[in-house]
Amino acid sequence: MKSPRRAAVSILRAWTKGHAYAESLIERHASRNDLSAADRALLNAIVLGVLRNLRLLDHWIGELRKGRLDDETRDILRVGLCQLLILELPDHAAVFETVELGKSAGRGLINAVMRRAAATKKKLQDVSELPAAVVHSHPDWLLKRWSKAYGKSEALELMAFNNCPAPTIARWNPLVAADGTEQTPVEGLPDGYFQIEGPVPTELLAKGAIYIQDPATRHCVELLAPQPGERVLDACAAPGGKAFLIAAAQGGGRDLVCTDSNEKRLPRLRENLERLHITGTEIECHDWSTPAPEKWQGAFDAILLDVPCSNTGVFRRRVDVRWRLRPIDLKELPKLQRQIIENALPCLKPGGRLVYSTCSIEAEENAGLIEALLADHPELTLEASHQALPQRDGTDGAYAALLRVK
Repeated sequence: MKSPRRAAVSILRAWTKGHAYAESLIERHASRNDLSAADRALLNAIVLGVLRNLRLLDHWIGELRKGRLDDETRDILRVGLCQLLILELPDHAAVFETVELGKSAGRGLINAVMRRAAATKKKLQDVSELPAAVVHSHPDWLLKRWSKAYGKSEALELMAFNNCPAPTIARWNPLVAADGTEQTPVEGLPDGYFQIEGPVPTELLAKGAIYIQDPATRHCVELLAPQPGERVLDACAAPGGKAFLIAAAQGGGRDLVCTDSNEKRLPRLRENLERLHITGTEIECHDWSTPAPEKWQGAFDAILLDVPCSNTGVFRRRVDVRWRLRPIDLKELPKLQRQIIENALPCLKPGGRLVYSTCSIEAEENAGLIEALLADHPELTLEASHQALPQRDGTDGAYAALLRVK
């Protein structure tokens, strides 16, 4: 069985190649190595801790070791310094276990760096004089962009929020009887939501009594306001969180059509809906960057478009994104998003409504895109919109706009 620290180095080496998300790699390695719950938790903390603090860790490595390092040794030192300076595990364990990860020829260097870090821990942890983008480990271009959009102070709050591990929040399923389980209102959370402290209650999850979901998810469905008997399309539905909210509002899934562009995601979508006692839902594969089939033309009272986006509202959950997102993406993504809207609009009945939704906080993907759309579509009216911002609302970032055909 591989140790969680060694698995963390393997994950970082694979992540650097850019073909898989950190969460998927963590799950794969934890299962492959049959890690205990405690070791799995440590693996998760180390990998996500490294990726959340990548620039800061590399700054510390540069302070402690002058000269070039091979990629594997750098990843080993990232894992070690994350334990020592971010997670603040005991010095002796962090140093010894990190040295053990190196090949015999490199252990002397790793030992020297780790011991120097342990000896100067307080000095290294004083980051008051470092650039903000290094302290909070974000690309410079994002700090500059957010400072322009929200002001420097809010941009710093946003980056700090992104580096906080996300709490686990669940929503009760109104389609399932509570069986006497307490469902009292929780201060600071919308009705029906509660924060899970400690392990996830697997029994409640298995019987579909709860669904893990950030409260920001609800805004787009609340704007859509699906009614029983209406035919509703959730066009980008996997893994099913918003489809669950739609079906719950309708009292079941028989009037709901769910699609996703990736056929490989459909089994999980179907499995989630069935577990949540949502039956009768039509589930199909369709890429909405292409025109809809004839059977869906003019077929829906309401459509939810939760489109592919930059994910800048969910950096605390998707730690990879800040390192993979490029400025050009914020020019290219709105083209795809607009194309999806154009292909979905003909599927509305006369007087029908469409909610456009993202987990982005970028104007080009949100209010700016809707403004351009309305200029080209005089038959549409904007009835309401909502922008959730992490640094202001304490939730994931999300945007939703309710459009209606006149």
